[in-house]
Amino acid sequence: MRLRLFGTVGLTLLAVGCGDGGKTPDGLGNEPVQQSLKLETFNDCAGLERYIEDTASKQMRASLEQQKPGYWERFGRGGRGGVVFGPMPAEDAAGGDVTSGGGSQAPNDSTGTNNQVEGVHESDFVQNDGTRIFVLSGNRLYAHRSWPAEQLTLAATMEVEGWPREMLLDEHNRLVIISQVALSLPGTPAKAGSGANGGMVPVADIACYGFGCGYYNADSTKVTTVDVSDVAHPTVVDQLYLPGLFNQARRVDSSVRLVLADAFRWPEGVKFWVDYSEDLYKDEDKLTKTIDALIESNEKSIRANTLDKWLPEGRHVDAQGVTTSLPTSCGDFYRSNAPSALGFVTVASVDLDARTAAPGRTSLVAEPGTVYASKESLYLAHSHYWWWPQPGQKDFTYLHKFDLRQPGRAVYVGSGTVEGTPINQFALDEYEGVLRLATTVTTRIPEPDHEDWWWGRTTTASRVTTLGVKNGYMAELGRSEDLAEGERIFSARFAGPRGYVVTFLQVDPLFTFDLSDPAHPRKVGELKVPGFSTYMHPVGDHHLLTLGIHTEPNGGCCGTSQLKLSLFDVGDLANPKEVSTQLVGEAYGWSEALYEHKAFNYFAAKGLVAIPFTDYTRSYSSYEDYWSSFRTELRVFRVDLTAGISPVGAVPMSDLFKTSGYPQWSYYYTSDVRRSVMADDYVYAISDAGLRVSKVTSLQTPLVTVPFPVSLP
Repeated sequence: MRLRLFGTVGLTLLAVGCGDGGKTPDGLGNEPVQQSLKLETFNDCAGLERYIEDTASKQMRASLEQQKPGYWERFGRGGRGGVVFGPMPAEDAAGGDVTSGGGSQAPNDSTGTNNQVEGVHESDFVQNDGTRIFVLSGNRLYAHRSWPAEQLTLAATMEVEGWPREMLLDEHNRLVIISQVALSLPGTPAKAGSGANGGMVPVADIACYGFGCGYYNADSTKVTTVDVSDVAHPTVVDQLYLPGLFNQARRVDSSVRLVLADAFRWPEGVKFWVDYSEDLYKDEDKLTKTIDALIESNEKSIRANTLDKWLPEGRHVDAQGVTTSLPTSCGDFYRSNAPSALGFVTVASVDLDARTAAPGRTSLVAEPGTVYASKESLYLAHSHYWWWPQPGQKDFTYLHKFDLRQPGRAVYVGSGTVEGTPINQFALDEYEGVLRLATTVTTRIPEPDHEDWWWGRTTTASRVTTLGVKNGYMAELGRSEDLAEGERIFSARFAGPRGYVVTFLQVDPLFTFDLSDPAHPRKVGELKVPGFSTYMHPVGDHHLLTLGIHTEPNGGCCGTSQLKLSLFDVGDLANPKEVSTQLVGEAYGWSEALYEHKAFNYFAAKGLVAIPFTDYTRSYSSYEDYWSSFRTELRVFRVDLTAGISPVGAVPMSDLFKTSGYPQWSYYYTSDVRRSVMADDYVYAISDAGLRVSKVTSLQTPLVTVPFPVSLP
């Protein structure tokens, strides 16, 4: 389960109630939802610096004010909550005939990265073109000749600076590797649980949305372009360093768009709590004065900081090693007229056909959120942050649209506001210029007998909303009826004029939508089955292949759950049918494909689907016993639209971890199968420990195995 927090300031203040016993400190009042949302540029650099410092001062004051004696009693009625628990966000197999620099032979059909939108390539730590497979593991790139399958070989290994995260491969043998690096930029970035000089600075999301997690002390993103025309001799041709941590990347033709999220860089000397002493905390007047003095000292440090320290520059290194600085342009920055958590989000555009050109950067003073991209547009979605709960309060999402038709820059188009929050990128989809958005709306219910209960009950409902740009604003065109009161969305998918939404409480209602009229998005059908789906994959025009969790109808969601692969017939939207189901593993089974769509691999040409699977027996009594009972493998199933789903077998991978000398988990190394590639009648299983290929007819007997030595960043 992933923790979803109420934003940078909201983490420390979420528990603060609206009690009637005190006055809200200056700057800590809830701000209203902005219905006329827009982004505004800054007139000059002085305006940008002033806005950053004002926002920093506000957050710093908010963090320290709540530490004063009596604060929680006055405003929180003694409560100290702060975390909202929600379902873990999740995140079409691209195939076809390919030829490349890898050789003259190629399979007839093969799979690629499972991209949400056809033609919009998503970054991943595995890339292939049918004849070559590139894998990032630890701090290295492993380049393989993968065809013919029986001759799978490791062609080259290349060390990558920092922590390699993901990469993109284009049709011109350019491999773009994205890594997190530590460049010791000025200031102290906010990190989950710690801040300047040990003071706590909360961040927008603990779960690696780009703020201060992952590679130790990382503060920048490196983009390394590698020429892989000769797979045995990969050659670095371009290096780019940009402040901020990698969030996501997309590629359309020669244009790569990177979404970077940068934590706020506090000046040295800023502290977020006073030095502890027992005597100080016993003397409330002295403690209050000490905190006030710290606020004043912090304020001076914030105002004394200069813009080049708030916004450090990047740099470009060409193939000859010549370095060029990439200073920040104040004209690239936007601010929202809505309240937002503190941080910077940048859409960096890199045109691979114009290597000498500086990347175009469009930056928002905001926190990271959900990213969706079509061929022509990119959308950023993030939540309105309530500083504390109040009766009648609702979730709202702010949307910003950018035009991607210029390969070297994302151009701001307009913004809008929608009730509710999306679960992940699949809850957004653009079709014929209209954005369709599936959200769950959470409303806080008033408690007449306990008006000061900040932890009061909530209710939920879900809906589909359509939006279009009018006069610089994203205006609502229509919305569906509210769905499934008390439940929330666990998965969503749009396909042309159709939409599909899954909600869950104890059973899984699959809702079908007719979206052919954007002004009247209409729920057409509903089907209830046990459990819930976390990922939906269109198969042709009339079927859905889903992966999720099966639960007993009266058994809740814990202890009796199993992975479930299902096939739905949605040819008749008014009457969807579950035509086939396969339960996978036992209650302790797990697959990354549940919440990472790039781990789900559907091979339409052969009617096969592959998912990583990890399980273990429950009889172990020691650390050694655990690893002896640990099992990770790639499960393969046949999908027949008439006969249904049937198991084919599994490619075993457990032995690679047991012999790697590092059988454990970390940020940089996991013990699970994570990805797969299928080509003609062969299946490749990929993990941090190595690459293995088997024939579909004999999956348990690998043809070739290429182990990867453990190489942690």
